[in-house]
Amino acid sequence: MSQTMLHRRTYKTARPAPARIVAALAGLVMLGACSQEGPPVDASGEIAGDLDIPAPAGSAAAEADRDCLLVVWEQQPSPDRDFDRANDPAEGGLISCSTGTSASQYEATLSALRKAASGEDRDALLGEIGIPLLYIDAEGNRRDMLETDLADREFTEVFSPEMLALMRGLHLRDMTVVPDQGGFFELGAIWLSPGEPGGRPRVVTVNRQALAEAAAAAADTEAETSS
Repeated sequence: MSQTMLHRRTYKTARPAPARIVAALAGLVMLGACSQEGPPVDASGEIAGDLDIPAPAGSAAAEADRDCLLVVWEQQPSPDRDFDRANDPAEGGLISCSTGTSASQYEATLSALRKAASGEDRDALLGEIGIPLLYIDAEGNRRDMLETDLADREFTEVFSPEMLALMRGLHLRDMTVVPDQGGFFELGAIWLSPGEPGGRPRVVTVNRQALAEAAAAAADTEAETSS
């Protein structure tokens, strides 16, 4: 498997990695399920009234999956519930369960990226980046970049005309999610991930090698279709 299809990243900030975010969400859901009081009993020790038999323990993870949005919304002051319900399913799984935040938060970031890329607004683009930014050049060389590293020359290299063109066309429907990793576009040319549960994602990886591979694959598909 090409390394551009994988997202290997060491987080060097205090912000929780997606794996910890998702684990925290599942833990909160299952804690609520486990904290219920036992059934009422009468003086003889017999169960009083009707008893709802709980689902098998093996379904706890499935129950947590169904409740991911509820837990995410608890972290947000004004969740967009209708949008999040309609757009939670994505290629690879549910956005809320896989990434620890909601579809509306991803859409807010994508909208900002489209606008910044259209205006080639350097400051606005930098505002949507998670630091350190993992940059993979066209030859596959990897580098963790701080904001101070993104000087004029480096900025132009990372955010090439081809990468800006991709950003101008980012749409939530085209995102693939990977549990514990985040969401990506175009074979991993751009990865986004939230820094905290329920928060807005930031661009954490820019991969020009993956972008070139995606362009080549698209060209091959077009050639096959037209032949």
